Amino acid sequence: MSQTQSLLFLPARLGGIALKNHVVMAPLTRSRALGNVPNALMATYYGQRAGAGLIITEGTSPAANGLGYSRIPGLYSPAQVAGWKLVTDAVHAKGGHIFVQLMHTGRISHPLNLPAGAEMVAPSALAAAGEMWTDQEQMQPQPTPRALTTAEVKELVQQHVQSARLAIEAGFDGVELHGANGYLIEQFLNPAANQRTDEYGGSLENRSRFALEVAAGVVAAIGAERVGIRLSPYSQAGDLKPFDDLDAQYLYLAEQLQQLGLVYLHLVDHSSMGGAKVPTELVAGIRERFTNTLILSGGYDKPRAEADLQSGKGDLITFGRPFISNPDLVARMQQDAELAQPNPDLFYTPGPEGYTDYPVLAQAKAKA
Repeated sequence: MSQTQSLLFLPARLGGIALKNHVVMAPLTRSRALGNVPNALMATYYGQRAGAGLIITEGTSPAANGLGYSRIPGLYSPAQVAGWKLVTDAVHAKGGHIFVQLMHTGRISHPLNLPAGAEMVAPSALAAAGEMWTDQEQMQPQPTPRALTTAEVKELVQQHVQSARLAIEAGFDGVELHGANGYLIEQFLNPAANQRTDEYGGSLENRSRFALEVAAGVVAAIGAERVGIRLSPYSQAGDLKPFDDLDAQYLYLAEQLQQLGLVYLHLVDHSSMGGAKVPTELVAGIRERFTNTLILSGGYDKPRAEADLQSGKGDLITFGRPFISNPDLVARMQQDAELAQPNPDLFYTPGPEGYTDYPVLAQAKAKA
């Protein structure tokens, strides 16, 4: 297939937005937000990668209680809005588009990573197995969170809504709700983390309620054409487990999210990283029920991305790790140039090393 026929590099539509290609930069936690506030270094990083049709930011908490990792950004204060404005301006200056991913970590957290006065909260008082990095004491076991009251769950919905409003104020083109990878929204979806007996627990409809109330609230606040959601059925991230009505729950979610009119559903398959594969039948069932833009994610390279676009399996394709070490990833893929390999030791360290110092192809060639 010649490059001129390739769908991957042709312009695409996302609701009312014209994207320059079908490539999406996946949300990637990078832990450079000192004091949980975005900064000029982050603006440089995202601006370097504005060749993607769409950038989805790293997970960004809508509330202080959701800042479970070291040095991740929030979006609930004036300082954070100002910091993110640096980022959106940098991306828009290069003709890119950018959505912020709203991620409350829930029980995947540690008190040492939280600001003063914040606490670990989750659907139920169930600790996740595993450890969490803290800058103060390095790896520590994840403690047991406090279970949210029903009233607090409703407050959390409103915190997401307010954060979405601030996202638009900060210049974002939209928001992605993080309902995947074992964080708060998925903790409500999964019985391994949700043993509630109120309206947010029990049946698949009740377990889905928080996700759908957040989605509905954010749609009402900023418009459905500016709202997407990320889901990862069969993921066992965050110590979540498979459950009996899993497929039925995700098909129900797809139907309900379509009714709300979300601009996209971002579907993640973790099998490339050793996780369980999302069954082809479930992907097809979600595709059938959710007819707006479907973004696919999961260890893609150029040939597989092109194949899934050509077959209609998905509408846009995300690339994650390759964007870390290839700020000009789209150009490299267009030219079938060799991709630089990232240094995992520097994924989450503060500072520019392993973050903004990866060269573009011309620089790499000149150096060679």
